Amino acid sequence: HLIVTGRPVPGIRALLADLAYTGPVVCGQGAQLYDADSARLLRSVTLDREAADTALGKLEAEVGAVFAAVDQDGPDGVTLIERGYRMPNPALPALRVDSRGALWERPVIKVLVRHPELGDDALAAAARGAVGDLASVTLAGPGTVELAPYGVDKGTGIAAAAELLGIGPERTVAFGDMPNDLPMFRRSGHRVAMGNAHPELRAAADEVTASNAEDGVAAVLERLFG
Repeated sequence: HLIVTGRPVPGIRALLADLAYTGPVVCGQGAQLYDADSARLLRSVTLDREAADTALGKLEAEVGAVFAAVDQDGPDGVTLIERGYRMPNPALPALRVDSRGALWERPVIKVLVRHPELGDDALAAAARGAVGDLASVTLAGPGTVELAPYGVDKGTGIAAAAELLGIGPERTVAFGDMPNDLPMFRRSGHRVAMGNAHPELRAAADEVTASNAEDGVAAVLERLFG
């Protein structure tokens, strides 16, 4: 089994401990490959900070002012949020900064963007049209449109993990619920969307299981592996 998450390493470490999870973990939308056994970061791809700032400017030229946050690189990286940005998950730690420039003081793996009026799908579509090859754009959850290093996604992340584990894509079963899982689906042998999944993901799935709250993952695993 392999955990693949959009969260950076610091945002998933406590859960890994609770699960007594061992082995590799794909974090940060594929930008990080972390080894839970040794607590080491095996691989990390950072987002060019000048390109990220330019991408935000291009997006704002299209849709007006946005609020931004960043996930810093490293196993102890901090999530920084500028004034006006509201964390989709208040339980995750974040540090507020006084200016956008302060977001770029250390290397980052991704930028999170929110708009005061546009919905998530509309903002993601506008971002894809505006930023071009400055960054990869994904919708990771409610209120979570993200800019990652161009060409980096959950698909490239699981490819790196699969190489480490010696497992081919045809032997993988992937579960997901949001469009950021689409690249992972494209590299998996069997694709399962959760019952509460985004329509884009449901359309790309081989099957749709019950929702997270209804133990949809367990139902599929029990059927496939007994």
